[in-house]
Amino acid sequence: MKNNFAYEDKEIAGFHIPRWNEIPKIDLYLDQLVCLLEQYLSNYIKNDDSEKIITKTMINNYVKHNIINPPVNKKYNKEHMAYLFVIFILKQIYSIDEIKKMLDLAIKTSPIDQSYNRFCSELEKAIKMTFTGENYINNNRLSKEQYLLRNAVQSFANKLYVQKVFLERD
Repeated sequence: MKNNFAYEDKEIAGFHIPRWNEIPKIDLYLDQLVCLLEQYLSNYIKNDDSEKIITKTMINNYVKHNIINPPVNKKYNKEHMAYLFVIFILKQIYSIDEIKKMLDLAIKTSPIDQSYNRFCSELEKAIKMTFTGENYINNNRLSKEQYLLRNAVQSFANKLYVQKVFLERD
């Protein structure tokens, strides 16, 4: 059942972040990595200006500040890619220090592939529910970590909704 808050858009309806098994199995050079991230995220992450939303410098800074591990032989693996998807989404709402704390908690409580897939699933669900005007938060049987994740992705979904429905309106 639709309500008067629903916002229909094919772009939003098709929102998908690749799951762990959909991330390329081959390691990528930095240019290839930037292209991959841009392909998936450029329609959902906005910059205040017309600059690129994902740059090689940004990624190099995350390595330099120990947010992600350094590349091996100048190539980025599946783990790097998963971390960067999460970082670029959450940095729309949270500081890098806050994101680092959330990543550390997620990895401490579950293996990276499970944590990453849970993030993707919760994010897609939050965006779908926010844009259809439904409320999906059912707090029964959630661990504290799962409840934190749900709220983190919901904050991104809410920001995206306000941008698409109000701020980007002609």
